[in-house]
This record gives sequence, C-alpha cells and structure tokens, in this order.
Amino acid sequence: MSMQRSNEPPLWLLFSAGGTLAALIAPALILYTGWVVPLAERRGVELLDYESLHALLQSGVGAAAIVVLITLLLLHSAHRGYHLLHDLGIDAGPRARRGCYAAAAAGGIAATLAVVVL
Repeated sequence: MSMQRSNEPPLWLLFSAGGTLAALIAPALILYTGWVVPLAERRGVELLDYESLHALLQSGVGAAAIVVLITLLLLHSAHRGYHLLHDLGIDAGPRARRGCYAAAAAGGIAATLAVVVL
C-alpha cells in the first residue's frame, strides 16, 4: 500500500503564515493607518509622509516585507475562499483551486510590480 503524495502541506504552510499575519499584523496596520495617523494629523503631527514611505519602499528589506505581507495575506484569503466554496456546497474542483491560487499569485505579482515601480 503506497501513500499518494499531496500538495497540501506547502499550501497549509502558506495559509497558516497568512493567517498569522492576518491575525497579528493586519489589525495593527488598520489601527495605525485608520486611527492613529488621522488623529495625529488633526494635531499637526505628520506620521506617514511621502518621503518616509518612499524611503521604506526604496530599502530592500522594507519592500520585501511589504510584498511578503501582501502576498501571504492574499494566499490566506485564497485558501479560505476555496474552502468556503466547498462549505457552501459549490463543486470546488481542481479548476476552482487553481483559480483561487492564481488570483492570489496575480495579486502578489501586482504587489511586487507596484513596489518595484514606486
């Protein structure tokens, strides 16, 4: 009896990494950009100016961190979307799986291109 090899472990690794970022980093970013920055700007303090964000994207580590963050969040949402189709009773075959992950990969490529162009 031989076991069939599966491509699930790498996908679950990306899913769990994206889920961890979605649970820990994304709420902090939403809080910072949605509440802290606007409240600071009302008091005359500039926290997110163009020059500092441009410098972050020009540094290799900052650009890579942003691309990895966006790509892992997209892969996490693609994996959840694929399994949501299954939970809703929609036939989530191989084409649906490829479509979900292709959309996430396209988003990751778009994020990479956006960081490179900026």
